[in-house]
Amino acid sequence: MKRSLRYLLPLAVFLLLVGFLAKGLKLDPRQVPSPLIDKPAPAFSLPLLSAPDRMLSDQDLRGQVWLLNVWASWCVACRQEHPLLVDLARSGSVPIYGLNYKDKRDDALAWLKQHGDPYKLSLADTAGLVGIDFGVYGVPETFVIDQAGVIRLKHIGPVTPAALTGSILPLVDKLRKSGG
Repeated sequence: MKRSLRYLLPLAVFLLLVGFLAKGLKLDPRQVPSPLIDKPAPAFSLPLLSAPDRMLSDQDLRGQVWLLNVWASWCVACRQEHPLLVDLARSGSVPIYGLNYKDKRDDALAWLKQHGDPYKLSLADTAGLVGIDFGVYGVPETFVIDQAGVIRLKHIGPVTPAALTGSILPLVDKLRKSGG
């Protein structure tokens, strides 16, 4: 009896670990819940990418529903979503503000000139501190923020047409109609 337990216990532990691994492999890393959802967006005041002598703060954006798109010129995945953001900006559906994350100003400005600029304004977060406050752990990430400055959605990874029409724009419309 003792001998069989000696072999069964490691087998049981092994099978339990395999079960956890199998469950983890089925999870979508873009579905990581953010602890900031339904909480006020972190306060910030950052220089504009295009005019470093001018500042923009979270308070300046109150009263409107808006998107915060975290991007960088060195980000390969940002190239995937960028044409969609340019089209979205042209549609006028929702204002998009950029948070240029851990980037060099000249590189970022050249990237926007080459690929188009979908942002009403882009903020320079060269040290990445505001990104850290928002819980950014990779770019691109996009946030929907309501009129009161509360984060209502965090989209991890490139924005896709399905994400835009399935969750982001419907939420923007709902927030506008409900007033937040």
